[in-house]
Amino acid sequence: MLAGILAIILGHLGIHKFVLGYNTEGIILLVLGLAGYLTACFLIGYFILAATTIIGLVEGIIYLTKSDEEFYNTYIRNQKTWF
Repeated sequence: MLAGILAIILGHLGIHKFVLGYNTEGIILLVLGLAGYLTACFLIGYFILAATTIIGLVEGIIYLTKSDEEFYNTYIRNQKTWF
């Protein structure tokens, strides 16, 4: 539940990935989110932020709609990192 809430609120920074133990994927989202903030004065920065925000929202909704058993089997046991 924590991962889902963090994905919705801070998904563009990849915080939910660190909570689940996916450090590589978390670093990718974190770098993309920070790059989006740094380049926000250009149009490309908004596209980067929009993409990372959509990823966080989609993952957060998916995390919150799964039962505890489905979530554990998919993301903890089988290590499925994206969606």
